[in-house]
Amino acid sequence: MTPPATPANPAPDAGKDAGNGDARGASVIVNAIAVLRSFTADEPMLGVTEIASRVGLHKSTVSRILATFEQEHLVERDPDTRRFRLGLGLIAVAGPLLAELEERRVAYPVLRELTERTGETSALMVWNGTESMCVEQIASRQQVKHTTPLGARYNDALSASVQIFLAAEQPERVNALLRSGTITLPGLDDHSVEAYLQRLKEVSRRGWAINYGETSIEEVGIAAPVYDHRGDIAAAVLVPAPRFRVSPDTLQSLGEACAAAARQVTQRLGGVAPKQRRSA
Repeated sequence: MTPPATPANPAPDAGKDAGNGDARGASVIVNAIAVLRSFTADEPMLGVTEIASRVGLHKSTVSRILATFEQEHLVERDPDTRRFRLGLGLIAVAGPLLAELEERRVAYPVLRELTERTGETSALMVWNGTESMCVEQIASRQQVKHTTPLGARYNDALSASVQIFLAAEQPERVNALLRSGTITLPGLDDHSVEAYLQRLKEVSRRGWAINYGETSIEEVGIAAPVYDHRGDIAAAVLVPAPRFRVSPDTLQSLGEACAAAARQVTQRLGGVAPKQRRSA
């Protein structure tokens, strides 16, 4: 009787090749994400050479990634300049998430009322752990205005919404984010870090944060926290406005209006501010 055939032994490097294949696949995904993230609200249109320089990839690699994105409508190419911008296909990708984001749905009517009341743009920001991101906006009807595009991300320590989110973090965490450069702070040293931590304490005490031309000389930003049912910050209401329209007296009234809107969103979410939670 002929013995059954035994399978051939796998090549010694077969498992290693599979592992390398997984690593290469992950690397491709990371590179593709880096290309998408190279586009910003300040620089929405970029060429292949600019993107390659920013993400540290060869131009041929960037071109292949962009060609695939273009096929899927994730990026669009300007026919005149041949530069790229983010495409409408990204909305289809993000749409289901935005539709299910309860904070966005609950905040919309409050933001609309806030914009009508103040005459300025209002926005809803969420925190991804290292950046403040815009998920909803009601633009001002005034001819001169400041806006926060959907999907815009901010990691400047002096940004009003970033101050709100960092004010809820432990000082050790804030210090680590600043020291690593994940959150940018001009003139970073021991003194500036300590001053910034004191500033965050004042933000918590006041109930809203101010960016009076510190990240952009022409813009003022005011933000206030929205809390969830655990008393944790779930989002921030942001009011960006042209600096020439915001006097010290106007700043106070805008801050109070922003904080009132944030409290209203908190209530609509069934949230509770930390002091209320502790006294319950």
